Amino acid sequence: MSEPLFEKIALVGIGLIGSSLARVIRRENLAGHVSIATRSPETLARAEELKLGDSYTTSAAEAVKDADLVIISVPVGSSGAVAAEIAPALKAGAIVTDVGSTKGSVIAQMAPHMPANVHFIPGHPLAGTEKSGPDAGFADLFENRWCIFTPLPGTDPEALEKLSEFWRRCGSNIDTMDPEHHDMVLAIVSHLPHIIAYNIVGTADDLEAVTKSEVIKYSASGFRDFTRLAASDPTMWRDVCLHNKDAILEMLARFSEDLASLQRAIRWGDGEKLFDMFTRTRAVRRSIIEAGQEIDAPDFGRQAIEHPAKTS
Repeated sequence: MSEPLFEKIALVGIGLIGSSLARVIRRENLAGHVSIATRSPETLARAEELKLGDSYTTSAAEAVKDADLVIISVPVGSSGAVAAEIAPALKAGAIVTDVGSTKGSVIAQMAPHMPANVHFIPGHPLAGTEKSGPDAGFADLFENRWCIFTPLPGTDPEALEKLSEFWRRCGSNIDTMDPEHHDMVLAIVSHLPHIIAYNIVGTADDLEAVTKSEVIKYSASGFRDFTRLAASDPTMWRDVCLHNKDAILEMLARFSEDLASLQRAIRWGDGEKLFDMFTRTRAVRRSIIEAGQEIDAPDFGRQAIEHPAKTS
């Protein structure tokens, strides 16, 4: 077992990402002590029942005292409030990072509160499922997934490398981007697909000509995959939409234009255009599988994760 990277890690927020981090930190011996903070006493009690950390509190400021690494895992709209709360309690030289899906907004909210003697390095692990809460996490969540950093000007290279090594030991690949580019990339690969899924499932829910029982009964024909995305945490996705508004609206506009073009092809019976488009998009799916960013299995491999014994 390797020596811990940090003496103390504070996890502020213990949902899917936070609880997965707690599990992989324990497995890989990445910290001597893990402190856990969450506002909900019920969630905190469940985290303690699961033995996810070494100390537990509803006070984020208390959790971060003497922590060498602080990881903020809260909805992006709460980032500023958490930063303001923990700032006076942060240890000099501590690394503070987050896992938010938007970076421009998180930086704008958190950076003004960060003391000059700490290392604030915004981050985003591209990993997740539709489930939430401390029971949802698992240690392999970050395996062969990307963790993107959006370092601020003047970021200390040693602090960045130490944080990178932490995520590598969690199983992640590392990349860096500027915040604006990150937000545009995530708008198309993550935010827009979730918004479309929410909308499609909402449309199905509103239909009167097709009953809800029929929607559920025949969902294996494609609808099921949209429901997985649409089952994601509503608070998190509300905040993503509000805090990456410009990039999402740009992607929605482009999508609407492409959808109108597809609509015309269907209306006018342009089979060649339809075939060309479906061929091109099929190739994208194959490229994702070849890159190891998904597995070619039913339910995107979720059954293999949740029920490994059934796949042997």
